[in-house]
Amino acid sequence: MSRLSHRAAQAADSPTLAITARFKAMRAAGEDVIGFGAGEPDFDTPEPIKAAARQALDRGDTKYTAASGTPALKAAIRGKLQRDQGLEYGLNQIIVSCGAKHSIYNLMQAVLDPGDEVIIPRPYWVSYPEQAKLAGGVPVFVDAPEADGFRLTAAAVEAAITPRTKLLIVNSPNNPSGAVVGEQELRRLAEVVVRHDILALSDEIYEKLVYGERHVSLASLGPEIQRRTLVVNGFSKAFAMTGWRLGYLAGDAEIVAAMGRIQSQSTSNPTSFAQAGGVAALEGPQDCVETMRQAFAERREVIVARLNAIPGIECSRPGGAFYVLPNVRGLLGGAIPDVNALGTHLLENSGIAVVPGSGFGMPQHIRMSYAASLPAINRGLDRLEAAAAAIRG
Repeated sequence: MSRLSHRAAQAADSPTLAITARFKAMRAAGEDVIGFGAGEPDFDTPEPIKAAARQALDRGDTKYTAASGTPALKAAIRGKLQRDQGLEYGLNQIIVSCGAKHSIYNLMQAVLDPGDEVIIPRPYWVSYPEQAKLAGGVPVFVDAPEADGFRLTAAAVEAAITPRTKLLIVNSPNNPSGAVVGEQELRRLAEVVVRHDILALSDEIYEKLVYGERHVSLASLGPEIQRRTLVVNGFSKAFAMTGWRLGYLAGDAEIVAAMGRIQSQSTSNPTSFAQAGGVAALEGPQDCVETMRQAFAERREVIVARLNAIPGIECSRPGGAFYVLPNVRGLLGGAIPDVNALGTHLLENSGIAVVPGSGFGMPQHIRMSYAASLPAINRGLDRLEAAAAAIRG
């Protein structure tokens, strides 16, 4: 008899975290490696946020808080959602968790029964299907075509709906492609969700990182879609707070209460003094966010242009986030049969860390993060260009 449960045995490791861990180990060992793998801003957390956490420590805010988050942080989140998205929520409709990933995990546990189907656009963030399966759900993948910049369409979603459909995931801007779903298509998606009376998860963790487009929250498109939508966000990307592990969800009060019960029996509250930093992030000056966004926008132009100049690689121009998802089918074959082999080859022979697209449902692509300095990006692309030339012979 196996000592592992079926769900534990079926759970896959996160390829993004695995690549990041290997990259950091190689760098710690003194190897010259350049990382395009981590979904982590290279900026430090802004000083006012760190100062707020230090002040919380100094005044003794080191004890348990309410399991679902402090009233102060919930109030700051409520204000942010009203200010940025025009959304109104009561404090009982907001839960703070140990990162946006934790919020999504708790949501899946709260709403899915065995056999319930979750529609997941492909390419997808690596954790969506695994978290659905851990909750007994069945992932149903819907392709967002590369020819259209990986943008999800309402028609594709509606074609995938069955009597077992419980939840649709919308991630805009998208990880790994950076695609942004426009307002017109979001309105069509809202109509589909309301007509079929399913739930929608709107993962908006990259909402502040858009370039020439406007972020629109699915939940903001009317009271009917807001009632069915769970809005997830966090602090890691916009405020460079990945290690703080702080995220939140807003939505239906009954679902939020169920998530709170699950959280109270698992992690309990997010770190007390980190929550003080979250308040400062949302209520303080936002110029730091714009500074980072502009830097990412400049890097995006460089990496897209340089990738498209490499024979064997084609790269769409993302509308948001800090990722590109280049098609590398021109480099596959022979000694490098697939993107997993390509990722290993680039890391071991060229000192470049990328994430194979297989983990995102894209077996002819790699994900590259441009959350790195321009000099590092250019050095890494020099190496990639040389590697691609050697592979193609």
